[in-house]
Amino acid sequence: MELSRRLLLGTAAAATLAAPPLRRARAQAPGLKIGCLTDLSGPYKDLAGIVSTECARMAVAESADAGKFVVEIVQADHQNKADVAVEIARKWYDQDGVDVIIDVANSGVALAVAGVTHEKNKVLLATGPATSDLTGAKCNANTIHWVYDTWMLAHSTGSALVKAGGDSWYFITADYTFGKALQRDATGFITAAGGKVVGSSAYPFPGTTDFSSLLVQAQSSGAKVIGLANAGADTVNSIKQAHEFGITQTLAGLLVFLTDVHALGLETAQGLAISETFYWDLNDRTRAFSERLAAKVPNRRPTMVHAGAYSCVRHYLKAVTTMEVTQAKTDGAVTVSRMKALQTDDDCFGAGRIRDDGRKIHPCYLFQVKKPAESKGPWDYYNLLGTVPAEEAFRPLKDGGCPLIKS
Repeated sequence: MELSRRLLLGTAAAATLAAPPLRRARAQAPGLKIGCLTDLSGPYKDLAGIVSTECARMAVAESADAGKFVVEIVQADHQNKADVAVEIARKWYDQDGVDVIIDVANSGVALAVAGVTHEKNKVLLATGPATSDLTGAKCNANTIHWVYDTWMLAHSTGSALVKAGGDSWYFITADYTFGKALQRDATGFITAAGGKVVGSSAYPFPGTTDFSSLLVQAQSSGAKVIGLANAGADTVNSIKQAHEFGITQTLAGLLVFLTDVHALGLETAQGLAISETFYWDLNDRTRAFSERLAAKVPNRRPTMVHAGAYSCVRHYLKAVTTMEVTQAKTDGAVTVSRMKALQTDDDCFGAGRIRDDGRKIHPCYLFQVKKPAESKGPWDYYNLLGTVPAEEAFRPLKDGGCPLIKS
């Protein structure tokens, strides 16, 4: 089956869980409904948010040659609260006819939505969250983890810094699923490489904006590296305040996005080592994707989460066109199985595959943020330091503890 170029976009505020009226598809044409459940108002709104929805829309438009069914997209703000996200997901699945949820940029929220998705036999394409538990002990047959995870970040950035001499660490950690998982995975690589963790401080998430006392504790610990197990606005604020306090220890932003560097500015961010699976200026294909998106979202460049929204929707629709639409709508596990059976390939991540545990496989890149004098223009922020091949970038299948994998 082929996809229609008709694309309907609705918005749903989490407070009301309501979408505006949508134009109905032809009665004889079964349709699909994609829900972008994201952060529209909190610390992850820039790295995910409305641009993720726009990327999903672009994926649908570029997947269609001639129409046989309509694809409808709705979005909602999960407010970084698992209970809010679960309520939205249940309403979407039970009442609104949503077939697949994407994004979910919050690890705790994503684990909760993954449970609902499995219960309802729908599809979750997790492009925003980080916790490697999604393909570990908490994996299920209805979820694919698409872009990155805490194991990958720790393996790339953490290992590189230890090898460079950063063998003692102090963590400042967001006190929820993501931060704890990132600190856990990074600690494993640090100790395996002969380093040590001398201490850590956890802070309430979301809602913390003053990191001064945590930074002072980290500074007084004597650790060579201050590991930031956080993301988005929290990472930006941590780094800005560290510079204001004149902290000279190495700052390890274990999850830093392009939008974070943009917010910090090169004068502050220069020299940071960053692991990403996508960069807009990496190659001809990533540049082509980014230019197409710029026509819809001017004056900015996509993060790897935005790229993931595009990539996962393209592959989802590719899989559905090999099935009956009614089967894709009624059996999410079968749809995910079909997605795993097909090789992935798109402008954002190139060729790849999806493992049996739901882990999407592609290379990881270690970048260093440029000095201001090295940048040739807006968003020209990274120098490539190295590439971790796809089959080495993520946790080995046998080590994850996913119940889908037979020992």
